[in-house]
Amino acid sequence: MEDVYLLKTKGVQKKILHGGYGSIPKFVHGTKLNFHFQTLKCDFERTVIDDSRKGRFPMEIIVGKMFKMEVWEILLTTMRTGEVAEFWCDSIHTGMYPLVSKGLRKIAEGKDPLEGQRHTCGLGNMFDYHTTGYDDLDDLMKEPQALIFIMELIQVSDPFSYKMDSWAMNTNEKLKMVPVLHREGNELVKLKRYRDASEKYREAVICLRNIQAKVKPKEDDWVRLENLLTPLVLNYCQCMLELEEYYEVLEHTTELLLKHSGNIKAYYKRGKAHTALWNKKEARQDFLTVLNLDPTLAPVIYKELKLLGERMKVKYYEEKQAYWGFLQNHKEQKKNEHSKEEKKITLG
Repeated sequence: MEDVYLLKTKGVQKKILHGGYGSIPKFVHGTKLNFHFQTLKCDFERTVIDDSRKGRFPMEIIVGKMFKMEVWEILLTTMRTGEVAEFWCDSIHTGMYPLVSKGLRKIAEGKDPLEGQRHTCGLGNMFDYHTTGYDDLDDLMKEPQALIFIMELIQVSDPFSYKMDSWAMNTNEKLKMVPVLHREGNELVKLKRYRDASEKYREAVICLRNIQAKVKPKEDDWVRLENLLTPLVLNYCQCMLELEEYYEVLEHTTELLLKHSGNIKAYYKRGKAHTALWNKKEARQDFLTVLNLDPTLAPVIYKELKLLGERMKVKYYEEKQAYWGFLQNHKEQKKNEHSKEEKKITLG
């Protein structure tokens, strides 16, 4: 039977399931911890709530970066690399778990973990919406309870051995990183490395939106962040045009225009995407809106409208050819069937 240890933190018990190797690392501020976890209820069945091994990658947190589940940092910093341990944590440490789990599940589903949040703190969002969207997590919210966490500490990286991901940065670090990512994206565009450039712009957008989520809409800080976001989103859309991912362009330009109805570049890029997708009416409307907003762009817009007309003629011709080809095949099929019937009659 494994020994149970009482940690210095009240309401936490530890049981080592598999000893790690070496001594306990020095967990200085900024140390990155990669680990797997399993969350269980303290019922007879030890019901599993979450298991990170079902995802593609291990979890990671940065020591000292105020992760919502503060107790996890306490647990992990008692472990050796390679160690597997089971921790019982009283309900005083697990109140935020439903929100943490919700975010992790959304990420695993390929969704934005901040989707639907307002500019309130985590608990504010919880009380505002009354539900996490997951029944088991809603039950934990209604009745906070002790939980069991089984942790495996996979890797410990000191602060100077890795490039910090944007999610682990504080607000000032993110703000400093945005112009760097913007500049790197522009350089990659010059090299026609559009996929790599789009990732730079996307990371910069995520940094700013994470900051913006904590600010009240339409306040001065929110507006300043929005002004930084707009060119990054447009640059990302330009990369998507080059990569022929037109629906991605439609989604982001439309979202941008809901907030900035006079943005000429957004209308122009959306018009280009509609043209590529044979959406004649929508493309024409976007190009004419550009012309109305800035008549000096008439030569550019008339050229785009001409290209749109030519593209639609090609589509019409291809559809006509396909239609006549279908009719021809249908006639040949009927002719063959008729010939078979005649042979049957003749032979009969």
